[in-house]
Amino acid sequence: MSEHIHVDVDDGVLTLRIARPAKRNALTQEMYGALAEGFLRAEREDTIRIIRLCGQDATFTAGNDLADFLAGGALRTDGPTLTFLRAVAATTKLLVAEVDGPAVGIGTTVLLHCDLVYASARAVFALPFVPLGVVPEFGSSLLLPRRVGPAAAARLLYFGEPFDAAEAARLGLVTEVLPDADALRARVDDRIAALLAQPAQALAATRALLHDSDGPQVLARLEQEAVQFARQLATPETRAAIEARLPGRARP
Repeated sequence: MSEHIHVDVDDGVLTLRIARPAKRNALTQEMYGALAEGFLRAEREDTIRIIRLCGQDATFTAGNDLADFLAGGALRTDGPTLTFLRAVAATTKLLVAEVDGPAVGIGTTVLLHCDLVYASARAVFALPFVPLGVVPEFGSSLLLPRRVGPAAAARLLYFGEPFDAAEAARLGLVTEVLPDADALRARVDDRIAALLAQPAQALAATRALLHDSDGPQVLARLEQEAVQFARQLATPETRAAIEARLPGRARP
């Protein structure tokens, strides 16, 4: 496990908290491994009905730790990143996201796999794959156009520009926007309690029906994206674009 992923299980809810505030909760391979294990544990344990995914210190996640990503091996077929992506895409448990502050890259694409997404008014989203010289991941090239429409998906992906919580809600990426972190936490607590009060089998069966047509397609697409992502990551153009965004480097 990783010291930067806090895991808690209580009353049918497994909470995964991304806790690396000094690096804006940027994700390393070790952190992906810990997140993957959390999702796999939820699948193994019948008493776990809901996975709650959140960040810490006014940040959901800044996305991939770019230096860690450049170090190599980030997209090994059997590596922690793809293990995490597959585990999320294949989960049968309800997934609830609590988004406070920046949700960049995978911090936004993971939301496409969530059943419910609650965000604070200060949440900011971005999909900066093309500006970094890579391609969308996590099945987002399939799921994002389905969710927001082809035109909006093209705008969000081609330019990679940030957008706020109100826009995310308008596009259907966010279920509800709350005024601040305290209200966000209280609302997620309330909605999870309401879900746990529902008949368990009916809720699980409904969740399965809602996701039934997506599974194989999403898994196939995320594998396809990973191949292209790795190919792009190896190019001088992409390495230069990523290195320019590392701390201490001048940005273009």
